[in-house]
Amino acid sequence: GHEASGVVVKTGPDVDRVAVGDKVIVTLIRSCGSCHFCDQGEPVLCDKSAAQDETHLLKLEDGTEIAQGMKTAAFAEWVLVDDSQIVKIPDDMSLDAACLLACGVITGVGAVINTAEVKPGSNVVVIGVGGVGLNAVQGAKIAGAKTIIAVDIEDQKLETARQFGATHGVNAGVEKLPREIRSLTDGYGADYVFVTVGSQQAIDSSYRLMRRGGQVIIVGMPSATEKSSFLPVALAASNQKIQGSFMGQTRLRVDIPRLLSLYRQGVLKLDELISNRYTLDEINLAIDDTCKGQSLRNILIIDDSL
Repeated sequence: GHEASGVVVKTGPDVDRVAVGDKVIVTLIRSCGSCHFCDQGEPVLCDKSAAQDETHLLKLEDGTEIAQGMKTAAFAEWVLVDDSQIVKIPDDMSLDAACLLACGVITGVGAVINTAEVKPGSNVVVIGVGGVGLNAVQGAKIAGAKTIIAVDIEDQKLETARQFGATHGVNAGVEKLPREIRSLTDGYGADYVFVTVGSQQAIDSSYRLMRRGGQVIIVGMPSATEKSSFLPVALAASNQKIQGSFMGQTRLRVDIPRLLSLYRQGVLKLDELISNRYTLDEINLAIDDTCKGQSLRNILIIDDSL
C-alpha cells in the first residue's frame, strides 16, 4: 500500500502545495525540506523524517497511535500523510497509471537517470526485470543506452523486458554469465550493472559483469543480515565503483513532472505495466496473484468514480 494516487479531500492549516479536489500521487518519501540532506537535494535521505515516524499521524479516538505501513498505508479508502509525500498531477491524468509513479517507476528510472547518470551509447545490464527492473530498462532506453541486457531466471520476463526497451535477454542460469555479457558488449563487460532484486547471489554475481572502469548500482534490498563480498584490490586496480540507490534518489516535485511529460509523449510506458485491476474487497486475490510472480503490476481500484 505504498504506491498510491487519489484526490485530496481535506488539508491541514499549513498546507499550500495542494488543495481539496486536486489529484495527487502519494509516496513513502517523507522529508522536512530543511535538514542537511534536503538542502543538498537528497530528500530520500532526510534526517528528520525518521523522527517524524516516531509520532504516528493516525490515532484512534482514545489517542492510541496507529502505525502506517511504509508511511502511507494506502490499502484503504482514505490516507493521511505529510504534504511532502504528495505531488499534484494534471486533472486528466489516469489515477491507475499515476499510482505506478509512486515507487517502482521512480526507483527504477531514477537509479539510471539520477544515481548512475547513464550516458548515451552505454552498455547496460539489468539483473532482475520485475516491477523495478523493467523501469530500469525503460530508464536505460530513455538515457540513450546502446545495449540493454535484461538478466532474469524466467524467460517470460526476459521477453517482457524486450517490450520495454531491452535489446537482449539472458537467463541468469546460463553456465558462464560473465562471458555471455562480454560477448554482447564488444568483449569489455557492462558500463553499468543494475541489481534490482534483493538477492545476495545476484549482487555477488554482478561484480564480474561490469567492465574495467564500470559500476554496479545496487537497487534491490536483501535482508539486513545478508552480506556481500568483493576483492577491494580488484575494484581499485580496475577503477570500478559500487553504488547504492534508494528510491532512485528522487526529488518528487522535480522528477514526477518530468516522468509525466515522458509518459504523455509516449516515451515512458505506464499503462503497459498494469496486469490486472482489483477492487479493495479482492485484495487477497490481488496479493495471491502478485506472489505468483507472473504479473507486472496489480492495481487496487478503491473508488472507481474518481
